[in-house]
Amino acid sequence: MIAAPPPGWRERASRAVDRGRRLDALIPGILLDSRVSLLGFWWGTAVGWTWGALWSTGRIERRSGLWVFTGMPSWTFRRGGVCVGGCFLTGSARISEDVLRHESIHARQWRRYGFLMPLLYAIAGRSPLTNRFEILAGLEDGNYVPRGTSATRESAPDGTVSAS
Repeated sequence: MIAAPPPGWRERASRAVDRGRRLDALIPGILLDSRVSLLGFWWGTAVGWTWGALWSTGRIERRSGLWVFTGMPSWTFRRGGVCVGGCFLTGSARISEDVLRHESIHARQWRRYGFLMPLLYAIAGRSPLTNRFEILAGLEDGNYVPRGTSATRESAPDGTVSAS
């Protein structure tokens, strides 16, 4: 069962997304959704493929636009799995369509930010409730909050933030 989030989490999540928007404004446009970021996405995918091929003991399949590596030892990823470039690395738990939708948005984020993605994700912090990438990928779909508790997404379906 997914634990209920603490009081005030929606406001903190909204502030985290706003901080991310301000940070994005400081990044040179050539690094976002560009040939440079595409190179970073492919680099991330190569890293994901390498790590997945080394440690996966389950199926490797293409689902929802992702390379999904199952049967990964728990020490090779955090939480329920990790998206690296276009790869989703996870253990042996059943992978729902909701989780695949969440991870596909992370892959889109990798495409937008490329080489910057690991750094920006680290800056965003470890708590999914205040990590803009997790918030924009959908906290419910990522199994971070129970269904019906998330605020409406403030992002496009691909996880990018609209300039509102």
